[in-house]
Amino acid sequence: MPPILTKSHVEKLPRGGYNIRMISTARVQVPATSANLGPGFDALGVALCLSNTVTVMRTESPSPDAMADEAAATFFSASGVEPFAFSWEIQGDVPRSRGLGSSVTVRLGLLHGLNLLADAPLNSQALYRLCAKLEGHPDNAAPAAFGGFTVARPDGSYQRFDVDESLKFVLLIPDYEVRTADARRVLPKEIPFADAVRSAANAAAIAAAFAARQYESLPGCFDDYLHQPYRATLVPGLDAVLAAGVKAGAIGGWLSGSGSTMACITQGDADVVAAAMLAAHAQPGAKVVTTVANNCGVTAAGE
Repeated sequence: MPPILTKSHVEKLPRGGYNIRMISTARVQVPATSANLGPGFDALGVALCLSNTVTVMRTESPSPDAMADEAAATFFSASGVEPFAFSWEIQGDVPRSRGLGSSVTVRLGLLHGLNLLADAPLNSQALYRLCAKLEGHPDNAAPAAFGGFTVARPDGSYQRFDVDESLKFVLLIPDYEVRTADARRVLPKEIPFADAVRSAANAAAIAAAFAARQYESLPGCFDDYLHQPYRATLVPGLDAVLAAGVKAGAIGGWLSGSGSTMACITQGDADVVAAAMLAAHAQPGAKVVTTVANNCGVTAAGE
């Protein structure tokens, strides 16, 4: 059966914008993200040069999916567009439930894809806010939407900064998942006042260093007292892996999102840092990926 819409092209614009000429199929590339960066819980994040591509098509036979259905209902309600049936698929390099923003690649990809199919009634800012609402926190949604390093607040406001290509992100990805719900369940209801102060100071120092591109001031800033000590029980070897990376020349490291990925950054020899992290992990099935920041964010195209 021919597609309901038959028009042909979308021009990509910087940071997720696009010009519509009407399309029948939307393809949306969404970068992986690493959130928290240690003490910046639910606030700090960075986009990475790994991505998933979500393809969204109008159809008469949609496939039920809870996450997709929720994203679609949110989009149609916010945009005022008459709901239509669609199918979708996802491919790419972002592993599921590893603390690299896989759920954002689905949600933001679907939101941008549906928006394209509906002739773009919402702009990229609105789509980001819908994604952050669906996620429950904006730390992954902001860098995925706009690229670079971001500081995002609970109300959806954010600041973003480009990240130098000299900064390498070394990701140790274990062969097991950590569900966000489980990672939040282990967090305490209260933390000592001194721990909150130390984490707030470190988060502020990280934001300032990324904003000024003064990465040399980052050592010691990734120490966290809000969530990583409690989530370490879900990620065996976390402290040892990060310490090994730093000893091998990394500037610092953190638990990526809620895990299980462990991340270090370096301006030195990334291969040496990767080998040290992998040796310290000492568990089968893990892999190490080295990448740089993605300064563009989500991009969308159609046909």
